[in-house]
Amino acid sequence: MLVAHINRFRSRLSNIHPVHKRIAKSAARISLFVIVGKCAGAFKEMSIAYRYGISDVVDAYQLTFTLSTFLPSIFIGCMSIVLIPTLVALRTATKAKQAKFVSEVEVASVSLGILMALILYLLWDPLLNMIAADLSEQTRAISRQLEFGMLPVGALLLTICVSAARLQARERHVNTLLECVPSATVLASVLFAHNSQSPAPLMWGTVIGFILQATLLRVLALRADSIRVTPRFSLTSPEWPYIYRSVGVVLFGGIVVGLATPLDQYYLAHLGDGAIATAAYANRLLALLLGIGALAIGRATLPILSEVLSTGDMVRARDTAVKWSFLMLGSGAVTMAVPWLLAPWGVALLFEHGAFTSQDTMAVSTLLRWGLVQVPFYLAGLVLLQLFAGQRRFHEIAVVAVISFALKALANFWLVRWFGVVGVLLATAVMNAGALGCYFLLFVVRYNHMATDHADESSRMEDVVRKR
Repeated sequence: MLVAHINRFRSRLSNIHPVHKRIAKSAARISLFVIVGKCAGAFKEMSIAYRYGISDVVDAYQLTFTLSTFLPSIFIGCMSIVLIPTLVALRTATKAKQAKFVSEVEVASVSLGILMALILYLLWDPLLNMIAADLSEQTRAISRQLEFGMLPVGALLLTICVSAARLQARERHVNTLLECVPSATVLASVLFAHNSQSPAPLMWGTVIGFILQATLLRVLALRADSIRVTPRFSLTSPEWPYIYRSVGVVLFGGIVVGLATPLDQYYLAHLGDGAIATAAYANRLLALLLGIGALAIGRATLPILSEVLSTGDMVRARDTAVKWSFLMLGSGAVTMAVPWLLAPWGVALLFEHGAFTSQDTMAVSTLLRWGLVQVPFYLAGLVLLQLFAGQRRFHEIAVVAVISFALKALANFWLVRWFGVVGVLLATAVMNAGALGCYFLLFVVRYNHMATDHADESSRMEDVVRKR
């Protein structure tokens, strides 16, 4: 009997479509890389907690890092969604055509990063006064000290995005592993720092880490696609008109969604000193949990779904995305129970050393538990987002972004009043649930529309046959 069950299980596995197998293999590989990277991030947070605790230095560092990476992070999300399908389609083109496009993209990315850094430098004080008015003057002074040194991070992030997209288009996911590099350099910088209260180790560890990550990714991208990049100060590749239109629409949606981070910072800053740092520790742990699933499933599905769609097999792509979306929704709901139960123990194990007290542990673990509510909605919506990106339905992605941010803003306004810091994380869950609902609604509407068109076409063909 046992042998019969094993044989049936093997038979079912052998009948799984190769697309699902490729996604599962890529997701497993990426998950392993994410675990390594997130462990490095966790050790970094442990070292910061040990050295600084919940203090004005951590508040200032988190605020400065957020402001420095806010605009570049929005562009990175947009560029990845547009670049990866474009690079997948270019795999059949000549090396010269590929090299021209990639060279132009790299120069454009670096130029945009430098422009963003200059704008941020000029607007730093007004931004601090607007976002962090309720923080102490000492915290804002530390942020001003960190400002200039952290400005290059934005340009480096855009360069990293281009190299990572080249690797993902070839279904190489080592870029996920290398995301641990900045965490590792910050960890080393903090551990070997002589001054226990200076913010300089945080700044230098961050900047050096991103420089090293960008260098390694560029070398590995060259090995993956054999495209030698030389600076090209032009935008003449045939792909640019599509890039302009797509990035413009996705950028609009990305900016809207990206406003959620400074919106949270605004509400946290108004809750007083310590709120930003407490939420930052909880969000770091949430990023550890979300990243394993989100990065794995997102990066595994986009290039494969783009490839399937490029062959014209729309039915296979839709079927694959829906199945993986429901799988993520169910598995996310089940797996969040474990970290919910272990939250206090995990926070204490990671952070309760040195200046980080047991009272801090309770505050962070409470936020972590409520933040877990977003997990199943976020993972399921992410799969459908990859399908929409592969289909180049960027206008609909932008509409969903606007609706979900509106829900986030409304939820923040009410939930922060009712629950304090916890309300910020609950509002994020509302935003992700709303985005998932919108994607499913758009999917059903488009599917019914296509089914109606197919039925009308079949009816017309039958009429032609009868007339003959």
